[in-house]
Amino acid sequence: MPVYEAITATATPRSALNWLRNGAGAKLLADLAAGELDCSHEALDAHPRRQAADYLRHILLANGVLPARDETLASVERFLTDTLTGLARDHDRRLVQAYATWRVLRRLRRSAERAGRPRSYTRHARANITAAVAFLNWLADHGPTLTEAGQGDVETWLTGGPARYQARDFLQWAATAGHARKLTVPTLASRTGPSGSDEQRWAQIRRLLHDDSLELTDRVAGALLLLYGQQLSRIVAMTTDQVITRADKVFLRFGRDDVHIPEPLAGLLLTLIRQRRRYIGVGTPPTGSRWLFPGLQPGRPLTAARLGERLRALGIRAQPGRRSAMTNLAAQVPAAVLADMLNLAPTTVVKWVSDAGGDCSRYAADLVRAADHQP
Repeated sequence: MPVYEAITATATPRSALNWLRNGAGAKLLADLAAGELDCSHEALDAHPRRQAADYLRHILLANGVLPARDETLASVERFLTDTLTGLARDHDRRLVQAYATWRVLRRLRRSAERAGRPRSYTRHARANITAAVAFLNWLADHGPTLTEAGQGDVETWLTGGPARYQARDFLQWAATAGHARKLTVPTLASRTGPSGSDEQRWAQIRRLLHDDSLELTDRVAGALLLLYGQQLSRIVAMTTDQVITRADKVFLRFGRDDVHIPEPLAGLLLTLIRQRRRYIGVGTPPTGSRWLFPGLQPGRPLTAARLGERLRALGIRAQPGRRSAMTNLAAQVPAAVLADMLNLAPTTVVKWVSDAGGDCSRYAADLVRAADHQP
């Protein structure tokens, strides 16, 4: 019944009718209703029409028909199963499975517990698993086993490009677990890349805050990027309960602290929650979504990749924009305060403060000067 009510309550009935007639997920829903498909995560995981099964899963999850599970973790587990088929040697396949289970997936579970709210990123985990598979396949083609491989083999492997340095995590685990010698993969120097100019950033901010012809989703998300230096993956994972109204003021909780949001962005945030997005997926619960930026998948947020595309259409590029915002913030706010305010690692913030030419002593001096000028 909750699924039936969600479909019939769709704001655009034509979309619901088209999905029921032609949608691959609708065919699976019919099989489920007829008892030909079990209503379980396991049955959907095993279904050969992966995309259709995943869409139906989102409908069932969003409407409380299936029990909730960590879909981010589950997607990496499915990725691991598919990736293991690319290993030629059984021993290597068991090795990567052990590495992924006891290192990569275990780390993801701990990250989920610490985060306190859903995440939307798995790129690093997938890259580590892919690099491990690629390195073992390379060894299979060149002769030595992992146990026999030496530093010279690693150096040769690394000449294939920067992506190969991602095998560092696997080799560290293999050495600790006794599957390989202690082999060194140096850390690649981070590439800061270009930063947008302050003038360009403020011009984009003014447009986002005042141009009513723009989509509200893009206005709010772009402002969070350009004013508060938030990564796209964090923006799309924000929930409505992170927006707090207290004493006629609006606050946004990025991390531990509630950050006061001034007008006009405060009003845009409240309007976004009240109006919600017009285009949402068929099967989305009529009561709405907890996501601040709901996506087309029922019960799921907008993806970071899709948000990046939307902002690029407005001339806003995420990485240069975020660098400009963080440099500006780091020049004004001490590292400890900025780390708590934006939920960033202290080492990351210290680097931004250093790049911006600021430090704690300068902040203390600014406070003293401000106090001297008090009437």
